[in-house]
Amino acid sequence: MSILARKSPALLGIDISSTSIKVLELAKTGAHYRVESYAVEPLPPNSVIEKNITDAEQVGEAIGRAVKKSGTKTKLAACAVAGSAVITKIITMPSELTDEELEIQVHLEADQYISYPLDEINMDFEVMNPTADDPDRVDVMLAASRSDNVDLRVAALEIGGLTAEIVDVEAFALENSVGLIVRDSAEDYGHTIAVVDIGATVMTLSVLEDMHIIYAREQAFGGKQLTQEIQRRYGLSYEEASQATRQGGLPDSYELEVLEPFKESMAQEVNRAMQFFYSSSQNASVDSILLAGGCASIAGIELLVEERCGIKVIGANPFANMALSSRIKADALSNDSPAMMIACGLALRSFD
Repeated sequence: MSILARKSPALLGIDISSTSIKVLELAKTGAHYRVESYAVEPLPPNSVIEKNITDAEQVGEAIGRAVKKSGTKTKLAACAVAGSAVITKIITMPSELTDEELEIQVHLEADQYISYPLDEINMDFEVMNPTADDPDRVDVMLAASRSDNVDLRVAALEIGGLTAEIVDVEAFALENSVGLIVRDSAEDYGHTIAVVDIGATVMTLSVLEDMHIIYAREQAFGGKQLTQEIQRRYGLSYEEASQATRQGGLPDSYELEVLEPFKESMAQEVNRAMQFFYSSSQNASVDSILLAGGCASIAGIELLVEERCGIKVIGANPFANMALSSRIKADALSNDSPAMMIACGLALRSFD
């Protein structure tokens, strides 16, 4: 099973996060995309911890429920491993090598870049561009992950009734989605874009320059903290608190006493992450922030982050210029869209 992808027929993008399964199917006519089907299905608690699958059976059953909910008939899928579970390295190779010779040479050299025995990893590579200072060589992207990271995802998909056609890397899927958003938007995102993805337990800052990630950092922060505060303050179970954040029904004091302080904490965490990037990078500035993840759907958060960071902030919506099939509820997709960036990037692999 490859880490980097190969061309394939219609695929479901399957994003396995810490708290949910996201399923997405796209179609394409000319240069225009259409959302064919999608679904979001909660995961049982602790079945995925810090993006590591701990219970493939429960994850697989949740995938099956999500696929059924989406109404899709597609059985081939693309999923991804987290960037923290992947070793990537740019190596240079002579440009005159054939594909077969290149594959042999990459495997021979991989041993010096990967700390695990080669029989314990899944590895793939992709030829990028000619090496900047040597036209007789090419840059090759090497990607490798422990086999158990890949195997657990493949097994979960099989339990859910799907076949894993592609196992990608979340960072590469994110690049795909950001490229699509920038291409189809009238907004000027600038040369350097920071994508801040705030999910349930992890906030990821990815900085892209010319649509390629040059910096990535994860930290523990996410919507679970809001859910736990609701749980504590109003005496609810975790499941009840989760449902209340999605469907409402909380006391009038909730917004002022709970939601606004969380939004302020969220804006401060984003600003802190940006300052850390500036201090550890040669880049002195970022042109715009693309806010993604489930927490990006919180009303008013874009403006607050913009005020704290002093940078233009735009909510991530990879579906803004896509048509929707008749089975898609536009309001639901609009609310879920910031959290669908990885699933969208994976579903786009259908059209490689």
